Amino acid sequence: MENLALIDSFSEFKDDKLIDRVTLMAILEDVFRNALKKKYGSDDNFDIIINPDKGDMEIWQRRVIVSDEDLDFDHLEITLTEARKIEPDFEIGEEVSEEVKLIDLGRRAILALRQNLISKIHEHDNTNLYKQFKDLIGDIYTAEVHHVRPRVVILVDDEGNEIILPKEKQIPSDFFRKGDNVRGIIESVELKGNKPQIIMSRTSEKFLEKLFEQEIPEVFDGLIMVKKVVRIPGEKAKVAVDSYDDRIDPVGACVGMKGSRIHGIVRELGNENIDVINYTSNIQLFITRALSPAKVSSIKINEETKRAEVFLKLEEVSKAIGRGGHNIKLAGLLTGYELDVIREGDVAGATADEDDVELTEFSDEIEDWVIEEFAKIGLDTAKSILKQDVEDLVRRTDLEEETILDVMRILKEEFDS
Repeated sequence: MENLALIDSFSEFKDDKLIDRVTLMAILEDVFRNALKKKYGSDDNFDIIINPDKGDMEIWQRRVIVSDEDLDFDHLEITLTEARKIEPDFEIGEEVSEEVKLIDLGRRAILALRQNLISKIHEHDNTNLYKQFKDLIGDIYTAEVHHVRPRVVILVDDEGNEIILPKEKQIPSDFFRKGDNVRGIIESVELKGNKPQIIMSRTSEKFLEKLFEQEIPEVFDGLIMVKKVVRIPGEKAKVAVDSYDDRIDPVGACVGMKGSRIHGIVRELGNENIDVINYTSNIQLFITRALSPAKVSSIKINEETKRAEVFLKLEEVSKAIGRGGHNIKLAGLLTGYELDVIREGDVAGATADEDDVELTEFSDEIEDWVIEEFAKIGLDTAKSILKQDVEDLVRRTDLEEETILDVMRILKEEFDS
């Protein structure tokens, strides 16, 4: 039948798009009523019966019987003569129901109707997809790399939904190939036209916070709270944690035995250096902890300007500032105070050597045993090594000349950048 031929894909729509029966029937009825309005001007006297499971439907038109001379609106009325062709016993004033074949709507109308049906189904899918991912904003999500472009990575999840990971939302060391599984948080969902655009991020502080929830049972259970997270993606992060249970060491629980618990998080973030800090409402103590591994001598706080002068011994200044200034920058972001480093005994502030960097900050590029060799002769900062003569270092340590030159190259790049 014509109706069946037009909507033979009802069941297919229902199965492929996971649309419930009631919703599908509502979409179908809306589409057909719009088609009837265009042809007849009104759909008030039409009944639509749909069976989406079988892919079948019927349209019935109700018209009132009038005398042959009184016919004014043929889409609302039918003459007595025409009515009695259907049923001989009909009388004036009674209502007649006739089935309308879709072919009566015209070929062009049928093609438009089918296109409208497909459009409505897609619109429904996009609305549901938008709502689904809107509820997932801030949650970790995993998807597979489908296509790698210079400025964006296109991901696809198990249901075939497309997720976008922009370059600026990737960790600098990230490198993806087609088929790789990628974890990140759903950062935003925007409607571009009628299609939702889902944005993933791996650089967000929220991503690190959610990784703590996934990897550390006490955080997931609420025994340990992540109070604040700050990070320079791929380089360094600081995480303040706390617990209402005095029996729990929040820092120890997060780090684990020999770093066992946090190691998976560090690896996920491209070996990002993560400092876990015990939160406290005592701002002086909090700043002191945030500047670890440096040992702070004293702190002078100005609450009005949200600035703090941090006094340190000369040998602690480079530790407080950290490689590339990352340590002091993140400490300021974590505590909410702008931190000024002041060397003890120098009221004008720290000397130019305050931009020196502890050699241990380069542990990701320089092997530990090499760092230990330099430490044996009292060289534990970058500048202290760069001031030395290479031949002299060969004599004073067990290091090869090539190793020393490699170390100096790495340290020089830090200060040239």
